Amino acid sequence: MKLSTTVCAAVLALGTLASSLHAQEATIRSNLGKRIQLFKNIDEVRKTSIPGIYEIRVNGAEIYYSDAKGDHIFQGNLILTNDKELRNLTEERINKLTAVKFDKLPFKDAFTIVRGNGQRKLAVFEDPNCGYCKRFERDLQKVDNVTIYMFLYPILGPDSTEKSKAIWCSKDKVTAWQDWMLRDQAAPAAAAMCDVSPLARNVEFGKTYRINGTPTLIFQDGNRVPGAIDAQQIEKHLAAAKG
Repeated sequence: MKLSTTVCAAVLALGTLASSLHAQEATIRSNLGKRIQLFKNIDEVRKTSIPGIYEIRVNGAEIYYSDAKGDHIFQGNLILTNDKELRNLTEERINKLTAVKFDKLPFKDAFTIVRGNGQRKLAVFEDPNCGYCKRFERDLQKVDNVTIYMFLYPILGPDSTEKSKAIWCSKDKVTAWQDWMLRDQAAPAAAAMCDVSPLARNVEFGKTYRINGTPTLIFQDGNRVPGAIDAQQIEKHLAAAKG
């Protein structure tokens, strides 16, 4: 009988908690929706690890934080400090929300570089005018037995678009790309006489999945790495992606 009473009390407590959370979410949605245009259509309200602070998600993957009434909001990185190492919880959350399954990437809008047996796979988004990309490309030459799906991602200005068009429309995209990135030999502009809509699709894809910088690497396990990592780090991520 005591056990039954305890179970009933626990169920009631959980029900009360759920009701309270629902009420707080409704309050936040109502107050913010009335006061700020951006929050008229909130995707999700979630509790954070900080008592009284809630995560507000809008436009798919934009993260804000609020108190329980929506009287105060802020945007920034929520950093966990009591772990073995600092963890950027906001970044982790955004990465999860914008994760891309490797086999769902639009490979038709990329060109392929195969080295050795090509068994390991890697997708890279790069802008031809990105200095960090050029440094990354030099390190990438040291990685063997890999298939690289290269997505031209011209986001640094009109000249990036023109260079990307010339490379995409070259008879040998791989050579044109490496001539420019490794040897500063630009593909002839006259070569850009083909369907360049894949470049625009790449940019739109990147906006949707918040690929905000170049280079950005996506490995087979879906792990996304922004920035110019060296060959040793590339090998480490490739090994982890294969399990």
